[in-house]
Amino acid sequence: MHIPDGYLGPITCGVAYAAMVPAWIIASRRVKKTLAARQVPLLAIGAAFSFVIMMFNVPIPGGTTGHAVGAVLVAILLGPWAACIAVSVALVIQALLFGDGGITALGANCFNMAFVLPVTGYFVYRLISGNSPVKSFRRVVAAGIAGYAGLVIASVCAGLEFGIQPLLHHTASGQALYCPYGIKVAVVSMVGGHLLFGFVELAVTSLVVKFLQVQDPTLLGHNREAAS
Repeated sequence: MHIPDGYLGPITCGVAYAAMVPAWIIASRRVKKTLAARQVPLLAIGAAFSFVIMMFNVPIPGGTTGHAVGAVLVAILLGPWAACIAVSVALVIQALLFGDGGITALGANCFNMAFVLPVTGYFVYRLISGNSPVKSFRRVVAAGIAGYAGLVIASVCAGLEFGIQPLLHHTASGQALYCPYGIKVAVVSMVGGHLLFGFVELAVTSLVVKFLQVQDPTLLGHNREAAS
């Protein structure tokens, strides 16, 4: 889902950066306010986990690739704002040091994977898990569905960003200057592939939550103020 340089025009890139700047500011303030000192190492571990798991790209139909992100898992443990920071850090390192995702498209990549994915996924998790006990199987199911839903919704955003490029940037003869595929092709390609690959995110998120229920369930009972 990493968008490289040259696929998004300056308008889309600028709007994405403009949207993420206040999100980063709010996330930083929320994390500083709500994250306990003992949870700070978990934030670093979450960023490292997201970084590593995103490096495993798997080809999917449509000529693109898919990968797990781990953003919803970090959101479940520390809250969506902490997940925004953790995944953003991972994406910045990938873009600057490994060329995985473009510099100009970094705002869009962060919007999709560090904002939309953890925020929507976390609230799906909250909706399904409700007030169930920390060790209940319902939370495992909720975590898996949340990871899957968050990834698919993020892929919708990426597809729309690709798809609007021919409308925004083209020559006088109508030739696209950036991504050449319209909304129908781009959205179907991105979403279709992630509907299939999303089960990897589902499995990773649910299995880690199940593991933590056995090993250290206190990690799953963080203060819900972190989400507000």
